[in-house]
Amino acid sequence: MKKKIVFVAGHNGMVGSAICRSLQKDPSNEVLLASRSQLDLTNQEKVAKFFHRNNIDEVYLAAAKVGGIHANHSFPADFIYQNLMIQTNIIHSANDVDIDKLLFLGSSCIYPAETSQPMSENALLSGSLESTNRAYAIAKIAGLELCNSFNKQYNRDYRCVMPTNLYGENDNFNLTTSHVIPALIAKFHHAVSTNQDEVIVWGSGKPMREFLHVEDLADACIYLMNLKKNIFNKGIKNDHCHINVGSGEEVSISELVKILTDISRFEGRIVFDESMPDGTKRKLLNLEAIHGLGWKSKIPLESGLRKTYEWYQKQSFSKQENLN
Repeated sequence: MKKKIVFVAGHNGMVGSAICRSLQKDPSNEVLLASRSQLDLTNQEKVAKFFHRNNIDEVYLAAAKVGGIHANHSFPADFIYQNLMIQTNIIHSANDVDIDKLLFLGSSCIYPAETSQPMSENALLSGSLESTNRAYAIAKIAGLELCNSFNKQYNRDYRCVMPTNLYGENDNFNLTTSHVIPALIAKFHHAVSTNQDEVIVWGSGKPMREFLHVEDLADACIYLMNLKKNIFNKGIKNDHCHINVGSGEEVSISELVKILTDISRFEGRIVFDESMPDGTKRKLLNLEAIHGLGWKSKIPLESGLRKTYEWYQKQSFSKQENLN
């Protein structure tokens, strides 16, 4: 039996690596990978040659420049340029070599900063974006519209997934560029390991967030990719080709801090630095479409956080042993 060749762009990242692990469980898949040193995804000519060399059946576009509030605020030009180049080169090249199936990973930040909650797919372009990550959001909106345009003009089957805030194995734990969960995990682990009596948390702790473990997202991506075209298109119920993916579980940042305090067994003080930005006050996705298609998340927040914290602990211990 001929194997299905699946190219996962961004396989070293948190989302891409989770998708790879899930795809590799199916022996009918041949997962094609290319590291950054092997293929510069921002280079149009190199990406085009790669697609012409390989007989690819499907593409998962998980490659992106990502980061938290501080990184997005500090490097907006990098975020918009690199993401526009990566996604444009891959989507265009996929169409150019007649690949019919592609899944593009977007972000819930494509929705307006002030919109009704939970946010439905139809909220797209209905208001102004959150200023702290506008450049990244615009790049993701452009990728979504690119997929939608190829679907309309070339009758492609390019699908877009808009996940909520993600966390899990292989996340970015750099305090300068990370999102809230990996940043907090790194802070709590460091505080416990060095017997510190204080952990500083950015913002007021009041914003509400929805979080999804990356293994749940990988499962959703493959589930959605494998749906027949007519079923997917009927299920999304909007004029575009995107669908929300989330847990439906909402928690405040202060509640999140409490869970991680318990998991890490930190016994010191928690200080909320209200001089730092909170970002959007609330971000909860409307999941009616994906639930209607038969998919729901399986990993509860507390067990997912515990699993991620324990993974980070092991990585930290391994690094320390190598240094010694």
